[in-house]
Amino acid sequence: MSRNTRPYLPRDGAALADGQRQSQRSLPVTQRIAVASQKGGVGKTTVALHLALAFAERGHPTLLVDLDPQGGIGHVLAKGDSALPGLADQLMGVVTPAEAVCHTRVPGFSLLPRGRLDPTEVVEFELALRSPGVLASALEAHEEEYDYVVLDTPSGLGMITRAALTAAHWALLPIQALPLGVRSVSQVLRVVEHVAATDNPKLRLLGILPTMAERQKEPSQAVMNDLWSGFDGVLDTVIPRADVYAEASLRGLPIGFMGGRPSPEARRFDALAGELGQHMTLSAMESYDVSRPQRELL
Repeated sequence: MSRNTRPYLPRDGAALADGQRQSQRSLPVTQRIAVASQKGGVGKTTVALHLALAFAERGHPTLLVDLDPQGGIGHVLAKGDSALPGLADQLMGVVTPAEAVCHTRVPGFSLLPRGRLDPTEVVEFELALRSPGVLASALEAHEEEYDYVVLDTPSGLGMITRAALTAAHWALLPIQALPLGVRSVSQVLRVVEHVAATDNPKLRLLGILPTMAERQKEPSQAVMNDLWSGFDGVLDTVIPRADVYAEASLRGLPIGFMGGRPSPEARRFDALAGELGQHMTLSAMESYDVSRPQRELL
């Protein structure tokens, strides 16, 4: 990244020892997280939205970026295809980066919508994002203000998802807790490994997130067991299947913003943000090469 960096000091309470603090290597201020899946219908956009919101509510300024040509975030928030300027407008030079961002009523939580994109221009949008350095440069224009940038990608492992992984520091992989979902895990991991080996050595797996889990149903429980026993990086947090997500989408709201009694599902994303924040903190600390003198206990 071309802009200045500062040591990554986590806000989640993980303090560094003095020796580590003096010797740590600098990491980018903003951590980019690409939320990607091989297949549709896994709740990817729901995860991206609620995770970004949870980071912001934990005190981390966060930007949620909609890379889906269909405008998934806009649809979830009932803003339609062309109500908001955004990334497409920024890439075309129609608006400035500041004008492309939509600031929400939640302090520290902002959106970079897909923008006003004609259906006939989708291919050009995909090609532009896949061009080397274009997405990274577009994101850098915003990142001075944010701790996290969450990238919501389209379904599948096509050009835009590859571009997001190439620009990201972390890959978060929602996997539907059904037999068809678990079969796609190896495919997504293969793409992440390939991008890390060829295009983006900074890319690391942040976690495999089971979604739409139904613990009371045997097929779903069997898939969960297969994930936990067969793959590294499966998260402790699980997103269950619940009607509240569809209801919230119909209202154009995050689940925690609906009236009535608070849904317990809203708290799951706070737990997810905490788990992922801790993982990123520990991964950063493990990369430090600190030599310590021998000490005596007694």
